[in-house]
Amino acid sequence: MPHYPDKLPDDIRAYAREMRGRMTDAESLLWMLLRNRRMAGVKFRRQHPEGRYILDFYCDEKKLAVELDGGQHGEQLNYDQQRDAWLRARGIRVLRFWNNQMLTETEEVMEEVYRCCTSPPLPQAGEGLGVRGLEK
Repeated sequence: MPHYPDKLPDDIRAYAREMRGRMTDAESLLWMLLRNRRMAGVKFRRQHPEGRYILDFYCDEKKLAVELDGGQHGEQLNYDQQRDAWLRARGIRVLRFWNNQMLTETEEVMEEVYRCCTSPPLPQAGEGLGVRGLEK
């Protein structure tokens, strides 16, 4: 059953709508590959509000968030860790990739997303993947 909040705060709704209109090149590429159930037949939403956070891409069916991070995320590691912990506590698996990874390692990124789309949800909240998804 899909998760729909009772009512989104107006500021979050407006910001999510604004962000949909100004995607990065990496986000545009990923959206092209995820939209219309192109990935394992599951539906993704872009710039999906969840609590006070906005997820780059979210699949409610698989409880999977895919985040693409630019250089600013190197300076906000604590924020990202707190955000990811909040999401994991709600049973949401978080995959993080750098924008650069999406643009230069597209196949590897998509293989990881596919693996998560075809595997069962996390058995318990609190488990997840590495900070940037493709740990080498």
